[in-house]
Amino acid sequence: MQSATKDSGEETPSMLWGLDPVFAAYAKLYVRDILQMTESTQVPGIYFYNSHPVFKVDVLGTVVSKRERDDFFCYGVDDGTGVINCLCWKNDLLKEEGDPTKSVGKHTDGAQAGFNPEAELEKLRRAQQSRCHLEIGELLRVRGSVKTARLQREITASVYYKVNDPVMAVQIEWMMEVPQLYRQCYDKPFLLQPDVMGDFAITPLNKATNIIKDFLKQKAMSRFRPYDVQDLLQPLISSEPQTESADQEPVPGPSSFQKLSQLLNQALQLLQDEGFLYCRVKSQEDVYHVTAEDKELFMAVKDVIREDSKRAKYAEKGCHILHILSAVRQRFSLNVSRTALELVLTSLECSSDIISTSENHYILI
Repeated sequence: MQSATKDSGEETPSMLWGLDPVFAAYAKLYVRDILQMTESTQVPGIYFYNSHPVFKVDVLGTVVSKRERDDFFCYGVDDGTGVINCLCWKNDLLKEEGDPTKSVGKHTDGAQAGFNPEAELEKLRRAQQSRCHLEIGELLRVRGSVKTARLQREITASVYYKVNDPVMAVQIEWMMEVPQLYRQCYDKPFLLQPDVMGDFAITPLNKATNIIKDFLKQKAMSRFRPYDVQDLLQPLISSEPQTESADQEPVPGPSSFQKLSQLLNQALQLLQDEGFLYCRVKSQEDVYHVTAEDKELFMAVKDVIREDSKRAKYAEKGCHILHILSAVRQRFSLNVSRTALELVLTSLECSSDIISTSENHYILI
């Protein structure tokens, strides 16, 4: 894991922070890294981990200390890498203690008269108290903004709750997910290369992927061959002569056709990495399928969830995304990537064909 330290002179201008997806998300960072992050010199309350601007974090850990005041709880949370204080404000339901004698009378009247809003509100308050009142040794999940108060780093919670995890399923899933986020995102620095005009350059590869995306969406194509889109990228290939004067000999280098082929292959590979495309069958003349337009892939995913949800192992919680991916590869195509599957699952959930019973688990409606 890389160090969170960053020279303030190298900070990305604040107007460009929104280009980093980490900035808008609750970053699942280790407590150790939250404590070591460097605060921005441009905007107080913004911190940097490996050049990524961060102000919201998501932490899961064990309560090792507790303080309670009239308006808030202060829990010390240990995730195994460090301990950080989490300031958890009480809402109005938690502040209203109520009179137990009066509550009993109201509940009795409500039982005789039918639905009693006050009784239901009392049940809600008690349920919320059970989720927000934690004792030392219990598991707490906190989402909130990072603050520095009295020279100490802490989290001001916007959402917090006790996690019931008797078989450690939530903790194991968390320990598998967070290192992956570090490898794929947090430990990769956020870099933007400025051009000579001071604006941030759009590379030919980015232009190529956008051209292909726009063309496929405009034509509503579900499949295509590389030569169908190759000519679209021709304007991106420089046609300038290789010599500055007639006296100079030609400079060896790739031809325009080779540059075009290379750019096309790079763009198609990038679109596959994003899950936008996938190649169902590998052959000499690959046929690429547009993930969002491939109805057969959608049906294959729904069939896997429908059939396997009937098995006792998946009946209650649903099918895990890795199980769905393995089954789709066995029954449909070996070349379906996880990113493509995630796009399909998101689309199916948005159309109310499936629901996620928990994180990374899905079941058919």
